[in-house]
Amino acid sequence: MSEAVLSLKNATIYQEKNPVLTDVNIEVQKGEFIYLIGRTGSGKSSFLKTLYADLALTQGEGNIVDYNLATLQEKEIPYLRRKLGIVFQDFKLLPDRSIKENLLFVLKATGWAEKAEMELKIEEVLDKVGMKGFASKLPHQLSGGEQQRIGIARALLNDPELILADEPTGNLDPQTSIEIMEVLKKIHENGKTILMATHDYALVLKYPSKTLKFDEGKIFEVVQRVV
Repeated sequence: MSEAVLSLKNATIYQEKNPVLTDVNIEVQKGEFIYLIGRTGSGKSSFLKTLYADLALTQGEGNIVDYNLATLQEKEIPYLRRKLGIVFQDFKLLPDRSIKENLLFVLKATGWAEKAEMELKIEEVLDKVGMKGFASKLPHQLSGGEQQRIGIARALLNDPELILADEPTGNLDPQTSIEIMEVLKKIHENGKTILMATHDYALVLKYPSKTLKFDEGKIFEVVQRVV
C-alpha cells in the first residue's frame, strides 16, 4: 500500500503576502527521491520553508509526516522538525564548535539526554556520510564537500521520515557535487525519502529521478527523456 509522507491540495505558497506558487497539488510517497528544479525566484525555497513551517500554509490543505500544516500550532513546530532532516546550501555549522559539538547541540536541542546514546548516534551518522574520524575537527578545517557531509549527517540525527535538501551542491564544484550526490543516493537506497531542490541539471541527468519543475507560479512534473 502506498504511504504518503507529504500531501498538498489546492495550496497557495506565500512569501510575506505575495503568492509565489498557486494550485499546488503534490503527493510524495515514502521512499521517493524527487528533484525540485526551476530558476532562482521560482519558489523552490519558499516551498521547502512551508514544509518545515518557516512559512505558514494559509491557503489549501497540507499534511507532512502526520502534521497538518494548515492548522499547525507554533508549539508543534519543533516536533515536526524532529521528523524532518533539513540540508542547507551554506552548511549552517556553528564555526566555534567541533563537528561532534555541532551534532551534540542538535541532539540536546531535540530532547536527547543520555550521553552514551548521543555518542553512539553521532558515530553512526558520521559513518553513514564517510566522515568517521572527523568529530574533533572544526568546520574551517574541512573542505566545502566535507562540511556538506556533516550537514547531511546532522539531518540524519533524528532518523527523519523525510529529508529536505535545499541546493545541497550549490556551493560545491562539479566533482564534489557528484560525491555529495552519491552520499544522498546511498541514503535514499537505505529507505529515506528525499526532496532535493537543485540548479544542477548535470546531476539531474546523471542521477535521473522524478522531477518537479517550478515555473511561473506553478509546479508540474517533467518527464526526463532517455537519450
